[in-house]
Amino acid sequence: MVQFASDNGSPESSNSSTSTGLSDLDDSVNGSLKPTTSSSKDDKKARKKRKRRRTKDGGISEADAQPSSSKRRNSLSKAARDPRDEPERKRKKKNKAEGTETRSPSPVIDFDGLSRPSRGTRERLEESTEQAAARFEKLRGAVRTILECVGEDPDREGVLDTPARYAKAMLFFTKGYQQNVKDIVNNAIFHESHNELVIVKNIEIFSLCEHHLVPFTGKMHIGYIPRNNVIGLSKLPRIAEMFSRRLQVQERLTREVANAIMEVLKPQGVHVIMESAHLCMSMRGVEKTGASTVTSCVLGCFEKKEKTRNEFLSLVGVTRGLA
Repeated sequence: MVQFASDNGSPESSNSSTSTGLSDLDDSVNGSLKPTTSSSKDDKKARKKRKRRRTKDGGISEADAQPSSSKRRNSLSKAARDPRDEPERKRKKKNKAEGTETRSPSPVIDFDGLSRPSRGTRERLEESTEQAAARFEKLRGAVRTILECVGEDPDREGVLDTPARYAKAMLFFTKGYQQNVKDIVNNAIFHESHNELVIVKNIEIFSLCEHHLVPFTGKMHIGYIPRNNVIGLSKLPRIAEMFSRRLQVQERLTREVANAIMEVLKPQGVHVIMESAHLCMSMRGVEKTGASTVTSCVLGCFEKKEKTRNEFLSLVGVTRGLA
């Protein structure tokens, strides 16, 4: 009988080597399967993401072959949109070099301080004595023609001098065309650390409606919050007077006064309110004598802060007057 007496050939060693080989095999198999399992999970997640993306945007992101997150807003409250339908963003204009004089964004104040400059305005501002006399005679003749057209006798004693009187009056009513803001302000801007509300209220306004050439009268309230500079108080009524002595509509008159103060003084904000009665509504048309018109223009901090607006309205008494 043959005996296997060596230790290397013993059954125990054989079994142990066999078990060791199996465990190694298992480890190698398990090791090779683990990355395969994780990669399959990643593939499943990726497929789910692509499916959700297709459901949301109809496959547009895949058609463009670009990640949708870079093109679309990640928002749950807004519907998904095709990035090609998004409006183009406006490019900011480059600032002009310093030291160059530029026209105002709104042509309220031109280089020489005129409002709504036109050929006729400049001619009247720069005319000579002879040209002014010719203008007067032309206007006087036009008034005489009006008298004839309405059925009057322009040679009657009562209206004999009416054309000349009316011509003088009309030139006075419209003297604002011969004025400019720079001359009115006359450098009356002073450095002060005051940064609270400044108001000049109950400024009487007389102007001519440009639609019918009949008067509208009322009161204007002007308020502003300085930014290290204040303007002479009398300059505010003078600015309002200059703009009112032109053919106007109340809405534009209110806005022009506010814009002029904002441009000349550069304050934190300006608020202008005007309340007036229009004879074109009282003497003709709808003939409502009790109607009044209120217009407002807010700029700067008055536009942004309701508390500042309410303070101005309370101080000028507009809220009580309208209640």
